[in-house]
Amino acid sequence: MDITEYIKLVFTDYTLRTITLGTAILGAVTGMLGSFAVLRKQSLLGDAISHAALPGIAIAFLITGAKDGNILLLGALVSGLIGTFWIRGIISKTHLKSDTALGLILSLFFGFGMLLITFIQKQPNANQAGLDKYLFGQAATLVERDVWMMALVTGICLFVLLLFWKEFKILLFDADYTKTLGFNTKFIDILITTFIVLAIVLGLQTVGVVLMSAMLLAPAAAARQWTNSLSVMVFLAAIFGAFSGVVGTAISASENNLSTGPVIVLVAGVFVIFSFIFSPSRGLLFKQIRFIRNRRDLQLQKTLSFMFHIAETHENIGHPHAIKILNNFQGFTKGSLQKLVQKNYVKIHGAMWSLTEEGFKTAANLYNQQTQKNE
Repeated sequence: MDITEYIKLVFTDYTLRTITLGTAILGAVTGMLGSFAVLRKQSLLGDAISHAALPGIAIAFLITGAKDGNILLLGALVSGLIGTFWIRGIISKTHLKSDTALGLILSLFFGFGMLLITFIQKQPNANQAGLDKYLFGQAATLVERDVWMMALVTGICLFVLLLFWKEFKILLFDADYTKTLGFNTKFIDILITTFIVLAIVLGLQTVGVVLMSAMLLAPAAAARQWTNSLSVMVFLAAIFGAFSGVVGTAISASENNLSTGPVIVLVAGVFVIFSFIFSPSRGLLFKQIRFIRNRRDLQLQKTLSFMFHIAETHENIGHPHAIKILNNFQGFTKGSLQKLVQKNYVKIHGAMWSLTEEGFKTAANLYNQQTQKNE
């Protein structure tokens, strides 16, 4: 299936259109909220919440006896919120650190959820089939009302972000200063966490419990590499998340036996890898380029400083002895000499060289600085 055919199917095929819109909206909202989780250094929170939601799904099914998506997600929301507040309680009431609390709640809730699902699977109830799909997600089960629900939650999330943007931003970077301004930091913190839980619960049906944390964190981690601005990061994370959903759905639809959720996560991972390598400010490639450039500049500075030292200590810098000293200098190469000529620091006349006026001033400053450091 080529791209043109896929685009046509998006507009004509109900199932593909629904899945594409659903994954795009899910990627956008998780990207926005994941930015706050990443900047608050709560990367494991998404993993803990998604796993903590599993018992709620199982309990909701046991109570109702029917696999109604809204009821199951409501149970997941309640269970996820309980797990989140337990994590907060453990951190505030004990001496345990956040990573310990997150790991403890994650393993306990997930273990309890798997126990309940195993129990349900052994019950003589035909409706139980497919309940384990919430572990890895099944985007094909999305229907139009699910997409409308995602769009509604995304709209509410965007409205709240804009309404409390100043408070969120101040709390994110300086919680103590936020308190001194009179803001209710506990309420703001709970508000952010609640929306993160809500976004995770929305994605369980599409991506699943196991992979949902990657959907929350990968777009935000990729966006962080491109900017230092919170607003730009949130916007980029939403774009990366939405594109991950659309591209992942397209790849999954074009090939047989490819699960949509894992493909979406892999596409999001590609965005992360690309950002880690090619982002101008933090990318590994540009860091290496800057390192090489700085090393070359340092080599030029050392050569220029040493040339000034020769000029200061030798009356005839064209004397073979002076030229031999320069050639034996560890930092000197023909390439560095040509660079100095290009910068108009040095002039070459046959076998002789001389510092230009600009080169002499620059070299004098470099030599004096080096002398002061040595002293």
